[in-house]
Amino acid sequence: MRQNSKAFNRHGIITLKNVGKINPESIEDFIAHDGYIAFEKALFDMNEDEVIDEVKDSGLRGRGGAGFPTGLKWSFTAPLKVKDKFIICNADEGEPGTCKDRLIMEGDPHKLIEGILIAGYAVRANKGYIYIRGEYYLSIERLGKAIKDAYKHGYLGQKILETNFSFDLEIKVGGGAYVCGEETSLIESLEGKRGLPRFKPPFPGIAGLWQKPSVVNNVETLCNIPDIISKGGEWFRSFGTKKSTGTKIFMILGNVKNPGIIELPQGVTLRELIYEHGGGMEDDKELKCTLVGGAAGCFVGPDLLDIPMTIESLSEHGAALGSGSILVLKEGTNLIALMKNLMHFFKHESCGQCTPCRYGTEKLYRLICKISDDIARNKPDVNDLNEMLETAKMMQKTSLCALGQSPLMPLESAMKYCVIDEFKKRVIK
Repeated sequence: MRQNSKAFNRHGIITLKNVGKINPESIEDFIAHDGYIAFEKALFDMNEDEVIDEVKDSGLRGRGGAGFPTGLKWSFTAPLKVKDKFIICNADEGEPGTCKDRLIMEGDPHKLIEGILIAGYAVRANKGYIYIRGEYYLSIERLGKAIKDAYKHGYLGQKILETNFSFDLEIKVGGGAYVCGEETSLIESLEGKRGLPRFKPPFPGIAGLWQKPSVVNNVETLCNIPDIISKGGEWFRSFGTKKSTGTKIFMILGNVKNPGIIELPQGVTLRELIYEHGGGMEDDKELKCTLVGGAAGCFVGPDLLDIPMTIESLSEHGAALGSGSILVLKEGTNLIALMKNLMHFFKHESCGQCTPCRYGTEKLYRLICKISDDIARNKPDVNDLNEMLETAKMMQKTSLCALGQSPLMPLESAMKYCVIDEFKKRVIK
């Protein structure tokens, strides 16, 4: 029988279960709470293929937004017979409204290291990198200490725990470019180059860092691995839904009484997130809409309050779960002003490598500024909205990476649910 989300509190179930309970700067405290037991089980009791099969059996999908099956991704890299392979942890958390990975790294850094070690063992990698955004000072500090302590206790380095498995791990601090959250841009930055997206294929699993096979996983994804190995894939599948197994970390933000971060089994509804875990609407206002998935996410109206917050359920309605950020907006929120901020974000963060994104993001921001100014003068023109939509559609079809492809979803959904209603009273026909 599947677990009911109402049975859990805000302390976490899998990825957040130690956060706030252990001393994040003490490897001894982590070990006392069953830390590194899963890694030792993998190392001594399982072969590499068995580890991958367990992850496949769990149904774990990437928690960074794309939702690609984790075990399947590992299986592309594992069989390759090359000297060097890499595990790359994507901790470049740059999506506005997203801070779940920061909470994990600050509160339980050894759990991330353990997940990386198991991934390294499974695909026969010998080196790992944690690529982390430079603003995460405390995360960098605590991860740095955790890595040093892991070396001292024999969990990193040569012939780990007197076996033939060797693995080194280091931190790479990024410069704060949002585009480096895209895996090939991240790899370019790791190589010391400007963080620009690569053409795919080849994919990183085959030719990644320095053209060597490289597995790129998100922080939350890797932190699910120890419990999957120690308790089994079937146990992990007892949480969530058939297609979206396990738990998900949600960030409940905006106009709710109790904003915060919570880990729940996948399948929880938006209504539960807002009215149970978020405490309901701020000032008891009516819900206008929610922006699900961050800046590159989708505006969802009150008519979708009862759909499960899973990749497959949201995709049926043209929405996306993304990073799990839930920005709740009350009646009276100025959606035009919010869209202006979102379009400025995309314009500012575009790397400029491909023409559709370089010119498209600039045009979208210019048009939303014009719309905002025209509304202030009571002279909005519907043609500007149509031009924004056509520009975003062109960008979605022709941009090299997800950044240029992303503005369409928030723009199109905002027009569907909210912007048009605000526009109708004063529009020039």
